Amino acid sequence: MTIITAAITLILVMDPLGNIPIFLSFLRSVDKRRRQQIILRETFIALVILMLFMFYGRYILSGMQISMPALTIAGGMILFLISIKMIFPDDKDEAALKQQGEPLIVPLAVPMIAGPSTMAMVMLIATRDPSRMGSWAAALFIAWVVSTLVILSGEFLRKILGNAGLIAMERLMGMILTTMAVQMFLSGVATFFHLL
Repeated sequence: MTIITAAITLILVMDPLGNIPIFLSFLRSVDKRRRQQIILRETFIALVILMLFMFYGRYILSGMQISMPALTIAGGMILFLISIKMIFPDDKDEAALKQQGEPLIVPLAVPMIAGPSTMAMVMLIATRDPSRMGSWAAALFIAWVVSTLVILSGEFLRKILGNAGLIAMERLMGMILTTMAVQMFLSGVATFFHLL
């Protein structure tokens, strides 16, 4: 896996386009300038959390005696479930996250950006080749920059694409993520049975 491949995978899992309507909904009553500050703060918190999982997640895995094929298969299954939700979204999930007041950490930083799937993905990438931690950190940083820029330009993108366009883009990303999830699952199974 290259830095670009890892970054694209993380961008797809973070799903910045899918997060735009949720961010805008939560920050509707906040001043526009303050809204950008909140987005930057929440995305930065998410980056810190994901970096911690990237650098220390493998110790958690070794402590729990989780093998690499098991993590790969589980990662593929999680990605598949996320991609299905991207293609067939559930309005109840978004409604359950709504709250009043200015959000802090929950739910925008966690779980919208640094959710269980993204945490699992950074751990999976890091444990596949621990000797390239600098590359994986760079890939995570690239994914974070792209996701942050997309979310910051949420109002602009909604004006250009409209809600229907955002939904269509998210579903397209979901389709791409589905194929990546299946490939990851098959790789884990092949490694476990020593087929590769």
